[in-house]
Amino acid sequence: MRASFGSIIALLFGTAFLLSASGLHGLLLPLRGQLEGFSTTSLGLLGTSWAGGFIAGCYLAPRLVRRVGHVRSFGALAASAATIALLTGIFVEINTWIVLRAFTGFVMAGAYMVIESWLNERSTNESRGTIFGLYMMVTNSSLMLGQMGVAFGDISTPILFMVTGILFCLSLLPTAISKAQSPAPLASVSLDLKALYANSPISVVACLLIGVANGAWGTLGAVYGASIGIPTFYIALMMSAAVLCGALGQFPIGKISDYTDRRYVLIGAAVTAALIGFAIFVLAPRTPEVILVMVGLYGLLAYTLYSVSVAHANDHAPAGKFVQVSSGLLMLYGIGTMIGPIIAGFFMNFLRPESLFLATAAAHISVAGYAALRISRRAPVPAEAKDSFTTQPAERLATPQAIQLNPRAELSVDEGNGADAKTD
Repeated sequence: MRASFGSIIALLFGTAFLLSASGLHGLLLPLRGQLEGFSTTSLGLLGTSWAGGFIAGCYLAPRLVRRVGHVRSFGALAASAATIALLTGIFVEINTWIVLRAFTGFVMAGAYMVIESWLNERSTNESRGTIFGLYMMVTNSSLMLGQMGVAFGDISTPILFMVTGILFCLSLLPTAISKAQSPAPLASVSLDLKALYANSPISVVACLLIGVANGAWGTLGAVYGASIGIPTFYIALMMSAAVLCGALGQFPIGKISDYTDRRYVLIGAAVTAALIGFAIFVLAPRTPEVILVMVGLYGLLAYTLYSVSVAHANDHAPAGKFVQVSSGLLMLYGIGTMIGPIIAGFFMNFLRPESLFLATAAAHISVAGYAALRISRRAPVPAEAKDSFTTQPAERLATPQAIQLNPRAELSVDEGNGADAKTD
């Protein structure tokens, strides 16, 4: 037991370095790009290419792992991520960055899948909840620490790119020196849109639109901050505040959705997030403290919508289908994150920086509108037939392996062995 716990701690250390590097690099590129005078539309394409690479990695990385094993795959992926980070510091040119960012998304998907499958292998029914909680805590805190790294360096020099490369290299050490046996091969990813939509039309549409909003903010939030002239320290704090508040908001909003129709919770949270975004667009605040508060409130709501949507889909799903349904919705969310930066970048180019929130507000209002329409078409799920709410990592794209680590995944397997499917 102690050896098993030790191997998990080592993997979590690797995750911490990986996410810190990813958070630092993801914030450094748009800030440096804005400093270099790259257009907002082209900076938005950085997010689109990253998400496209990540989705491709979810489909293709399992083949690499099956061919050469977990340890060698992770070493190759982490080394590739470090190399790409250093190349972006050497070649400061937007078209090169867009191409390299797609490769970063690909290798990050593969690296996440290796770590998450390893954690899955070390989990038991009794420890899964604890391990999942630790993983979410490490994910959120490391991402924020990485983002805060830009506040302690000069974005106009190559040094932060070098630091990113070092962090990526450090992430491979725990798995490289581990004596633990490699886990089972990674499962292939599939997407059945017809079945997903038949199960829950709201969740399909909502996850796509939430991906649009979150992808727009995650990619161009830093550009918005730099464009309105707030200091780099506050930009890093602003991006971290959205993630932290989103993580804190999942529990209370999720519990509320357990006791009422989740569609009403989805509407309420989406409308409120849209109103906050529209207020930022109209008021155009310039005081860093005011912006931090407004963005924190925005993240509190925006980053909970995905989890509520997935929970609603699983309320309607047949028993034992948690992983299949959640994985499909995750792919739709990823597609949305490819679209969002393009739309928001166009708005910001032709209007003003705050129009980023005009784009997110449009997506959130569309979520609320479609949910309101569907309420009249389908009866709510009875309270006794509902699944319990579980958090989902919506601040970054996750992999299907992360979904299998969720405690609900193990429960769904047990239910699928002998339970009948739920019906409305």
